[in-house]
Amino acid sequence: MTAGTAQRMRAWSGPALLSYGFRPFFLGGALCAAGAMVLWVLMLSGQVTLPTRFDPVSWHAHEFLFGTLGAILAGFLLTAVPNWTGRLPVTGWWLGGLALLWLAGRVAIAFSASFSSGTTAGIDLAFPILLGAVILREILAGRNWKNLPVLGLLAVFALANGLFHLDAAQGRFAAQGVGLRLGVGTAVMMISLIGGRVVPSFTRNWLVGRGHPARPAPPMQQFDKVVLLFTAATMLSWVIWPASDLTGYAMLGMGVLHIIRLARWRGWLTAAEPLVLVLHVGYGFLPLGALAVGGAMLWPDVFASGAAQHLWMAGAIGLMTLAVMTRATLGHTGRPLKAGPGTVAIYVMVVLSVTARLAAGILPDLPLVEAAAVFWIGAFAGFVVLYGPLLLRAKPGKA
Repeated sequence: MTAGTAQRMRAWSGPALLSYGFRPFFLGGALCAAGAMVLWVLMLSGQVTLPTRFDPVSWHAHEFLFGTLGAILAGFLLTAVPNWTGRLPVTGWWLGGLALLWLAGRVAIAFSASFSSGTTAGIDLAFPILLGAVILREILAGRNWKNLPVLGLLAVFALANGLFHLDAAQGRFAAQGVGLRLGVGTAVMMISLIGGRVVPSFTRNWLVGRGHPARPAPPMQQFDKVVLLFTAATMLSWVIWPASDLTGYAMLGMGVLHIIRLARWRGWLTAAEPLVLVLHVGYGFLPLGALAVGGAMLWPDVFASGAAQHLWMAGAIGLMTLAVMTRATLGHTGRPLKAGPGTVAIYVMVVLSVTARLAAGILPDLPLVEAAAVFWIGAFAGFVVLYGPLLLRAKPGKA
């Protein structure tokens, strides 16, 4: 950033919450994940009716995909981009303004019955558009061209949000529309691309630190590039032709490729440190989701498509975001990179939530959907309890 920005950072004496991008957005994303699920349970039981233009299922899907994930992506990118570019992070009231813009989107969606569809979409989309502009400025200023694909995925994610709003405005069931599929597909690509960098890198660092001779396959080898290209083609096919048998078979192939990719990272060697192991488990939900979605397309009487997509949305996205949030918070607040019992518990609760949601399709008479919701709330509310104080306090040794 400019010298003026550097001076603002050195002179910043406001809340620690606004001292780095991960702080407000990880906290806001976790509160959104837990709070929106509480509202969803109350809506299902008929105890709460939101004044929103979205049908309840579409509101639920939108707020978890574009609301929660949107915040966590912002926290990750605003923290990672300074490391990529060597420039200073966005801080202070500029950061606070971004966070308030994200919050305005959540309020606008919840009370959208009071606004026109265009107004609601405009308020909600202002945040990802401005975030993209900030990230573009930093990449261009730092001449960090290799990370332009990440910005491209963020742009597609914003487009998917816009298409979701368009589906809802035209009275279609947006939770099964092209915007939802494009958003999920983009999230899967982000995990494939960014996870493909950080998982083997963090695994290698941990093995080196333990003096273990084994090493994972280095990130972004030729095989990884083939997997990414095949994944992009498969997800695009799913967005456009979600009922095609060809897409279903491509999904099965994609699942197999990602299983091979994950095995090359030798995650089983990290069982002694859950903070590293959870990255492998979270990534593992990506191929499981591909296999399940492909199976649901080819054999709909055997596999339920809604439950299959939850392997991506709750499993891969939910657990990977929680893994990144816990690790980044510990590292950037000066704490040891080690998962305590509470952190392990919130990881386990996400896995239990996904398991219960899948089992609900097999045992519909049991309250497994409710159990999945309780585990999910416990995971992200647990993050707020355990990590909220770290996000709100300055790093030890700093004013």
